[in-house]
Amino acid sequence: MTVVSNTGPLARYRMMRRIRSFEERVGELFLKGGSAGSMLHLSIGEEAVVGLTDAMRDGDSFTTHHRGHGVFLGRGADPNRMMAEIAGKQDGYCRGKGGSMHIADRALGHLGANAIVGGGISHVIGAGLTYRNRGTGQISVAFFGDGAMSQGILYESMNMAALWQLPVIFCCINNQYGMGTRVDRSAGSRDFPARAAAFGLNAARADGAEVETVHDTARAMVSAAREGRPGFLEIDAYRFFGHARMDKSPYRTPEEEAEGRQRDPLARARARLLAEGAAEAAELDRIDAAAGTEMDGALDHALAAPAPALSTMFQDVYAPGTPAPRPQADRLRAVLAEEARA
Repeated sequence: MTVVSNTGPLARYRMMRRIRSFEERVGELFLKGGSAGSMLHLSIGEEAVVGLTDAMRDGDSFTTHHRGHGVFLGRGADPNRMMAEIAGKQDGYCRGKGGSMHIADRALGHLGANAIVGGGISHVIGAGLTYRNRGTGQISVAFFGDGAMSQGILYESMNMAALWQLPVIFCCINNQYGMGTRVDRSAGSRDFPARAAAFGLNAARADGAEVETVHDTARAMVSAAREGRPGFLEIDAYRFFGHARMDKSPYRTPEEEAEGRQRDPLARARARLLAEGAAEAAELDRIDAAAGTEMDGALDHALAAPAPALSTMFQDVYAPGTPAPRPQADRLRAVLAEEARA
């Protein structure tokens, strides 16, 4: 009987399966009309990011991008609260105000997701500067996609991190497409680690189809970052579905998608565990079933959870003590009443 561990290849497989099942239920939530807003970006095919999230430790912080669900789950997020947030419900991490692309939770180190391409990258510089000055041993990681490799804020941030020797890692999850544009049509040079190395960062690329390869690379990079040697890690993956849930990716051929899905990190991890005798098929089947049951529960929770009360609309928007804005209808009634008295 294989011993279940909270660390190691089997635990990483379990987390990857949970992420895959969660994202599948997010797609189902959208089809049921239960999501808040129309834009959902699934991270299916990018689950090997667990190799980096598993190398981090409690107290580390991070920012995410459009496809941040998997990263947040990898750092310990509660799927019930996540799904409720995506559904715009009161039980969500941001009380339903953040939705899919603006989830944050400082208790778990999540400094915020950002719908602006590259918008959250610079936040880790502030966090890293704090950790360096206080000597806490923490690191901060910016997760972003290949589209952010064309954003100036990334290069300013990489330069500052290298100059100030900050405990920071920049993680580019290269899924080959920025919306509908293939990466080789948007980047003059696809050697992203070379760009980072030019700033003085410890830079590497890892195969996003192999979670253990990602973990081995990330573990060394995390250790170096804690010592003041910031890093850049490109995880080379393939986005299984379109840019957003409604995008049927007409810009890709069926043959390309079939080939890309052969690099499924979950299938590769399962095959490796079986080949190395680290787990039996029946045990992995139980892990798969448990993840499905867990995420079915998260979906049911989100659909049943109450919507935020209208009176909470302006909570967390203004500074504490600021008078709540008057509803427009009240202001109009006041104007009309004044005119009637005149």
